[in-house]
Amino acid sequence: MSNINKPNKSEQFVQFIIDLTQKDNRAAAALKRADNPATEYQSWEYLARFIDIDKDNERLPYATIACAIAKAKAEHKGTIRIGEAIAHCYEDGNNNDQAKVKLRRLLACDSVEEACRILRPLLSLINSKAGIQLDYARLLQDLYWFNADNQQVKSRWAQDFYHHYSIDEASV
Repeated sequence: MSNINKPNKSEQFVQFIIDLTQKDNRAAAALKRADNPATEYQSWEYLARFIDIDKDNERLPYATIACAIAKAKAEHKGTIRIGEAIAHCYEDGNNNDQAKVKLRRLLACDSVEEACRILRPLLSLINSKAGIQLDYARLLQDLYWFNADNQQVKSRWAQDFYHHYSIDEASV
């Protein structure tokens, strides 16, 4: 049996959360609180289907992504990676000083816990911009592997920010 078209765990989780939040308002409300340490426990019944919620390095990325999907009321998995999405939030793309500061702060993270904390306001910013369809599954994979190989993850985020979007492309 071929695994070529089989969705990976991150894609399965993202699709599960999208489907769940579209049909269950109670679940959506619980997931919107998943990025707050005081209320995160309300999302555990949904997260535990995919991960060991006792492990912070697993739970925090899944909770962060589930919350972002619920808050964005996402209807499908997007295609824009986090670096590119940050650039898309500003009219002058990756030439914008605020965008560069936000990317640099994300790249300065030393742990998945810190990265998830820094991502929360970034995800809110991205969700507030119409037309940015974030690739939640890819971001979840990046966060899952952040501690093991954060240099590769960071370089990919920077590459996506600087390579995929510039003011020249925005004016075309």
